[in-house]
Amino acid sequence: MSLLLMPKATAVWLVDNTMLSFLQIGDFCNLHELEVQAIADGEVAIGIVGLDPVANGQLTKEEIERCEANPAERLKIAKTDIPQPVARQKGPRYTPVSKRADKPDAIAWLLRNQPDLTDAQIGRLIGTTKPTINAIRDRTHWNSSNLQPRSPVEVGLCSHQELHDAVVIAATKAAKRRPKDAEATEETAETEVPEAVPAYEAPQPGPNFQSVPQPEPENEVAADPMAAAEALFKKTDEPEDNKADDGEEEKAGSGTLADIWPTNN
Repeated sequence: MSLLLMPKATAVWLVDNTMLSFLQIGDFCNLHELEVQAIADGEVAIGIVGLDPVANGQLTKEEIERCEANPAERLKIAKTDIPQPVARQKGPRYTPVSKRADKPDAIAWLLRNQPDLTDAQIGRLIGTTKPTINAIRDRTHWNSSNLQPRSPVEVGLCSHQELHDAVVIAATKAAKRRPKDAEATEETAETEVPEAVPAYEAPQPGPNFQSVPQPEPENEVAADPMAAAEALFKKTDEPEDNKADDGEEEKAGSGTLADIWPTNN
């Protein structure tokens, strides 16, 4: 079904030149009944010149007379051989020339404050390309030293509602993706667990095995710990040069009590 050309101007002409009801005019022009009534009262569409739908081939006189006779009927747009405009396919958003210089600042702001947004979402939101986004992310953009991150809403590259919708979609996808990443990390950790090293088993002695005698300690530790400590202290404190002199003094001083203290018989 073809769309009506200039619906408000057509409604103004139908209000002024026909006996159609407000509901019939509103249904044909895709307007609310109260809005058509406001047009009739002069409160809305002030200064709009009415457009004759019969002259431009959108209605016929017979169709208007048919609906005037029966208020329950609805107007139907006339078929025309004029080629209809083709709807614009989805593509990069058009940005005015005066605001194109603000795109790098908006991209830098989104990369810093909304990391969940994908490059495709940023491209649709601002109307830019992936190479430009990657250059700003990697700081290889020709003007990266002068970039000042600013919100795309602030510079007028998109509306607040569009930015909010894009952020919600990105957050939802990121929330679904995080559990999968966690499970993949756990599986990788389980697969990378090293195998247990087998315990060392000492070789069993053969029939010709001979045990090596263990050396005995030179000096056995005394049973009394105090005596052992005193012996060790004396051994470490006495210099080696005085050992010979001490040996001679011990020999010279060795004797019985009778030699030192003679008695008279």
